[in-house]
Amino acid sequence: MAKYNDIDMNNWKEYDDIYTDTLWLIDKRDNSGAHSGAYHGNFVPQIPNQLLRRYTKKGDWILDPFMGSGTSLIEAQRLGRNSIGIELQEEVAKEAYQRIISEKNENCRGRVCVDDSRNADVFAIMQKEGIDKFQFVIFHPPYWDIVKFSNNENDLSNSSSLDDFLGNLGKVIDNTTQHLEKNRYCAVVIGDKYANSEIVPLGFYCMNLFLQRGFKMKAILVKNFEDTKGKSNQKAIWRYRALASDFYIFKHEYIFVFKKVK
Repeated sequence: MAKYNDIDMNNWKEYDDIYTDTLWLIDKRDNSGAHSGAYHGNFVPQIPNQLLRRYTKKGDWILDPFMGSGTSLIEAQRLGRNSIGIELQEEVAKEAYQRIISEKNENCRGRVCVDDSRNADVFAIMQKEGIDKFQFVIFHPPYWDIVKFSNNENDLSNSSSLDDFLGNLGKVIDNTTQHLEKNRYCAVVIGDKYANSEIVPLGFYCMNLFLQRGFKMKAILVKNFEDTKGKSNQKAIWRYRALASDFYIFKHEYIFVFKKVK
């Protein structure tokens, strides 16, 4: 079996900071160095850190089709992985680029592209970098319309319906994972939403997009989260609403890991 990470199993006890359980309890986000929690919707850096250490090696190429503030590219550089991030919003991409180059690692490359991941010419980007495959793809799409990230009609957060959102995300998956090396891995970070007095199991709908495309399911991870910006300092009122109604307050999101076998 080809080795897909740098973990030395002769010294496996030294890796006690790498998660192996399916419940990820992270007290607070890593805001060290170039990382910033200011961008609404970015994920905690510990997520790409853990995934890249488990599923990639130094020198591998990582693709992030929803780059946002550049969290995964910063972590890739810290870990000696090459990376390409695609971001729809030019201003967001510019700000991310400045953070990424502030932690530039001379032993690896990081590239930022402004484009729509549904139809970006990923192959042309790869040709410019002289690579033929990615070894990992990490997806952190909008959780549909929970947060509107822009007024751009191509932004997935502006999808008009659930089917529209899933169709758009499916296009991103198809356009990017065709360039993922066989028997390597990808992951999607996604949460559910609540609308019209019922749960919309967005996470599992997204999970099925990968299963329908023949990916092998490797992990369903559950990560905690505390206050979001939209609910900051509102714990009491949300608890009141929950007790007065029939719902529970979201405190988790999913990380689904897949292996490309076809």
